[in-house]
Amino acid sequence: MNLKGRNFLTLLDYSKEEIEYLLELSAKLKEKKKKGEPTLVHSGKNIALIFEKTSTRTRCSFEVAANDLGMGSTYLDPKASQIGKKESIADTARVLGRMYDAIEYRGYGQEIVEALADNAGVPVLNGLTNEFHPTQLLADMLTIKEKFGRIEGIKFVYMGDARYNMGNSIMIACAKMGMHFTACTSKKYFPNEMLVRECERLAKESGGSITLTEDVAAGVAGANVVYTDVWVSMGEPDEIWEERINDLTPYRVTMDVMNMAGENAVFMHCLPAFHDLNTETGRVIKEKFGLDEMEVTDEVFESGRSVVFDEAENRMHTIKAVMYALI
Repeated sequence: MNLKGRNFLTLLDYSKEEIEYLLELSAKLKEKKKKGEPTLVHSGKNIALIFEKTSTRTRCSFEVAANDLGMGSTYLDPKASQIGKKESIADTARVLGRMYDAIEYRGYGQEIVEALADNAGVPVLNGLTNEFHPTQLLADMLTIKEKFGRIEGIKFVYMGDARYNMGNSIMIACAKMGMHFTACTSKKYFPNEMLVRECERLAKESGGSITLTEDVAAGVAGANVVYTDVWVSMGEPDEIWEERINDLTPYRVTMDVMNMAGENAVFMHCLPAFHDLNTETGRVIKEKFGLDEMEVTDEVFESGRSVVFDEAENRMHTIKAVMYALI
């Protein structure tokens, strides 16, 4: 399968067969990494990494993957780039496209990464936007395949705020791959109605399904995967924190929730997670709102049912596969 020259902006742009190919390639590259076998297929090439939002996993995954492929990488942090400030997105894309063989963008609106793709002339890879996080979903699906031996037919339950990049991307992946997606949350946090309709259409073709429910017991019953993400981002006003905490605490992933799902269910999270008081953010939450843990309990996070660190490692292997295939 030839994907060279393609952008990687959202899984909506990829067929089930193309996603399966990227997952198979990820598994092969992971095996080579474990055996110490070189994969220097892109020696002499370079990628620009634009990070308007900082990250541990995404940055490290792209830098290690690029190095393993023989590529150079340039990290542009929020202060190191003029994108959208002194220089338009289109002009930035045209400059970088003449110097680099690919561009990664992690930041804000999907329209930014799309504008980069329209003007760069080289593949543009989405490391996260407000709307979509496709590289995370490749890592999630690889992890699921490793744990269950399959992807098709998996019941994948997302708990929390399903309106943004993670809820959207999980729903798309499930619809494309014949999985059964459930958003288990308050109605005000359900995904965008137009995207729900599109995913229902895709799920009908793939044999998957889309379910939206406020009922925790019904939502997680029979789940293979219970997934959550942080409820709110740092920097948002206290009123937003208080509102989200009040609305979403009933959808916290606890051991009772995992037991309702069934003994074989695994817990997943894209990280970072607010599960204890060992971070500055965790201590601020405790001081302001009296919570020792937020979207997931420490009991679940540290349990044998948690596969969050397998998932985090797989970010690198799947990102390597995308770079291998597209550049």
